[in-house]
Amino acid sequence: MHSPNLLLLLLLLFFFTVSYAELCHPNDKKVLLNIKKAFNNPYILTSWKPEEDCCTWYCVECDRKSHRIIALTVFADDKLSGPIPPFVGDLPFLENLMFHKLPNLIGPIPPTIAKLNNLKYLDLSWNGLSGPIPSFLGSLSNLDVLDLSFNRFTGSIPSSLANLRRLGTLHLDRNKLTGPIPESFGNFKGKVPYLYLSHNQLSGKIPISMGKVDFNYIDLSRNKLVGDGSLIFGSKKTTEIVDLSRNLLEFNMSKVVFPRTLTYLDLNHNKIFGEIPTEVVKLELQMFNVSYNALCGRIPMGGKLQSFDVYSYFHNKCLCGKPLGSCK
Repeated sequence: MHSPNLLLLLLLLFFFTVSYAELCHPNDKKVLLNIKKAFNNPYILTSWKPEEDCCTWYCVECDRKSHRIIALTVFADDKLSGPIPPFVGDLPFLENLMFHKLPNLIGPIPPTIAKLNNLKYLDLSWNGLSGPIPSFLGSLSNLDVLDLSFNRFTGSIPSSLANLRRLGTLHLDRNKLTGPIPESFGNFKGKVPYLYLSHNQLSGKIPISMGKVDFNYIDLSRNKLVGDGSLIFGSKKTTEIVDLSRNLLEFNMSKVVFPRTLTYLDLNHNKIFGEIPTEVVKLELQMFNVSYNALCGRIPMGGKLQSFDVYSYFHNKCLCGKPLGSCK
């Protein structure tokens, strides 16, 4: 005859085993298995076995209390191929979605991602994704990071992205985007994000509305932007890093008032004219490049300006003084 203590112990072990086996929500497990099947059961998802708790699977994270899937992070695998399965939109508690460095991940961003209202971090970078950047991404109101860099996205930037009130970082760089920067990027509804739009084919003028925005980090380099880029600057701003290089921007540098906080300034390969203002010597610059422009006059002495080499200044109209040749 079993003692009451032994029966109690067996009962507890039974309930512990059952509860442990059912930590993973059955709906979430079904969705993940559908995703695995849609990707043709890739090796990276080998641990996704139906008989095991999905909270223990590789690339998956569950909430400690609710045990719902809050993160799906698949990265660095050149064997996984195909489009993003629409099933990803059926993980309602997802906060972190990463498909990163999957060169054979192709096709557009599926509309079902618009259902992920809890999403804070969306990283679809370094893949082979294509098609337009969908405007529905502007409805993901909890998004803090949106990274679509290093893909093959085409078309224009949707103005709806400025509606993301919690957006801290926006990476659209290294794609094939065309058209102008949206006017709405001068009216972000929430905080101002670190803005990366480089290495695209964006054209037109930088919106005048962006002159009102105090960007901390803005990279518009390697596009086809024209007109006045000086509106990015201003004495009352706290901007630290600006890269406007390799565009077709044209303005008088003599009249620009740079923020005292500026540490990185790259203006190379534009049509900027005038002189380098003497106020620049007061900046704690770690990087400075104004080469391949139409600047003239003496390079101001002092500050950090003489610590940069010839390549930061050469190929201008008539710049002179250290580190270039002496002024005549």
